[in-house]
Amino acid sequence: MVLDPETSASLGDIEPGTYVRLMVSDSGHGMAPEVLERVFEPYFTTKKQGEGTGMGLAVVHGIVKRHRGAIAIHSEPDKGTIVEIYLPRIDAPTAPLEEGRIPYPRGHEHILFVDDESSLVAMAQHMLERLGYQVTVQTSSLGALEAFRSHPQDFDLIITDLTMPNMTGLDLTREILKERPEIPVIMCTGFSELLTPEDAKAIGIRELIMKPIHTRQIAQTIRRLLDQTNQLA
Repeated sequence: MVLDPETSASLGDIEPGTYVRLMVSDSGHGMAPEVLERVFEPYFTTKKQGEGTGMGLAVVHGIVKRHRGAIAIHSEPDKGTIVEIYLPRIDAPTAPLEEGRIPYPRGHEHILFVDDESSLVAMAQHMLERLGYQVTVQTSSLGALEAFRSHPQDFDLIITDLTMPNMTGLDLTREILKERPEIPVIMCTGFSELLTPEDAKAIGIRELIMKPIHTRQIAQTIRRLLDQTNQLA
């Protein structure tokens, strides 16, 4: 669809032009105006303490903005919610077929993957297992720490989200590195403002990856960090 200057201005700081629109709707409880105006704020949530971080829509908003797009939400109490995402249409030629056939780096090591979003955990587990890895997943940072402490030598690499209820990914990393300072940790986040690569490395995090997670990027990063660790052993 084509967005004229007036429409693009109403959606925020995006250029007029041709966009692809993705629309998702539900028939749920909807949102009051005072909630709707804050849905993109990091850490804002209507859930009880410990049930969520309020980062879901904020992360989506950040991803869409990084791709020069816009997101709009329409909602009323008892009338459900409609989410519209606008992404600029790209007319550039697709990558050559040969490039897509380059195999991803694979392995057989044991990875602990931690994220409080269950849908993301399921996708990550499927992706990593297809790469040949043994994968243990946790949707709780406290559960992940317990699993690690029970068998600290069983794991070869940790992948954790940054923002989670009860214990952040940073605190989880600190606790893990107290017991195994050499284990490589990959931190994933949807917000570059929350943690810089320099701050991550100062804590002991070996790699900082921005969401959404791409298979080739994570496959190459995992293999590189594991190989580096093996060389130092």
